[in-house]
Amino acid sequence: MHLEGIFDQWTTLSSYPLLLSPSLRLLSFVAHSSSALLNPDRNPLLHYLLKKTFYAQFCAGETKIEVQKTVKGLKSMGYNGVILAYGKEIVLNKGEKVDTSSSQSADPTAERDVQDWKEGTLKTVQMAEEGDMIGLKFSGAGRDAMRQLAAEASPSEAIEKATTEICDLAQARGVRLLFDAEQDAVQRGIDAWTLEFARRYNRMALGKAVVYGTYQAYLRSTPKILAQHLAVAKQEGFTLGVKLVRGAYMSSDPRTLFWSTKEETDKAYNGVTEALLKKRWNNVLRPSTREASERISSEVAFVLASHNHDSVQKAMAIQREQTEKHEAKIDMAYGQLMGMADEVSCELVMAAKAAGVVPFEKTECAGPKTYKYLVWGSVGECLKYLIRRAEENRDAVVRAKGTRMALRMELGRRIWG
Repeated sequence: MHLEGIFDQWTTLSSYPLLLSPSLRLLSFVAHSSSALLNPDRNPLLHYLLKKTFYAQFCAGETKIEVQKTVKGLKSMGYNGVILAYGKEIVLNKGEKVDTSSSQSADPTAERDVQDWKEGTLKTVQMAEEGDMIGLKFSGAGRDAMRQLAAEASPSEAIEKATTEICDLAQARGVRLLFDAEQDAVQRGIDAWTLEFARRYNRMALGKAVVYGTYQAYLRSTPKILAQHLAVAKQEGFTLGVKLVRGAYMSSDPRTLFWSTKEETDKAYNGVTEALLKKRWNNVLRPSTREASERISSEVAFVLASHNHDSVQKAMAIQREQTEKHEAKIDMAYGQLMGMADEVSCELVMAAKAAGVVPFEKTECAGPKTYKYLVWGSVGECLKYLIRRAEENRDAVVRAKGTRMALRMELGRRIWG
């Protein structure tokens, strides 16, 4: 069977809800198995099958050459850039606790874990081009990093030095860093670390950011936390980098943390988006302190990371109105995962082209700036990440059938004129 046929069968199967769940369970079993036979980095046949199907749809590649080829292809389609991330991470099982009583000295692998994470992330920054973004996960630095985050402690000297080195290189290369949100057990620690590095690196140009924090709209606490961070940025004089997502840990975090319905999550996501784009407080994003003005006076740089067509359309409408009225706009970009919601991404690219935007032109533009988020690393390193994202983006995976149909219709239109 041709590889294209294998890939088409995988995407077809994954597009049906009844088949998606068992497909993901099978992949999850492989990802969490300790058997060498089921390790895709040690089993050549399994590696081949996964890399040519599931991995190929969502990942950039295992080597620098493969990554550069994938990125070049995306940019040739009209994307402004990519959000590139090293695939290694730790995901806690539901109910699993982080041991905050242990120390680095008790873990002989801690130093090696941090070094591997640093080297992988530095390599990621080096592969990126000016204007690109990098997804950074602190869990990739190992279990000791998770322990420090869960204890809400300051980063160890090793993690501090590694992160500083990463930020310095990113700043020198004109690359932005998106510090990912993770599970609730470690998120408060991540928020504290992210703010500290934002203080250091987001002062160079107001309205521009090197370091972005990630805010998950499905959490009830997000509007309040974001308002607090905006107040800190205003008080201390730095730009707050905000990457807004719906969230990716519903299957592992306590259900009580989330909004009760999807509609409430959508309202939170769209409300925060509107407040940031218009720089005005509203009934979703309210100031954390008494404000004399309805306007948000903090400097903000924004990445709207969403597969939701309605959310993207609402944001685009606000930006179009601001352009027509010659109003000032915040620095803003759109992002979707590679292999998911491609129809949304292509619509953004077409809107940018209609506005006369040249993707690599280093000037402010009227149209949307669109990025694709993709991970790189070995098949084994990326598999847990891919399964988690697929689990938490089931609606986008199910839309794959609609995406293929839309692409086939467009191909037919171009062929037959």
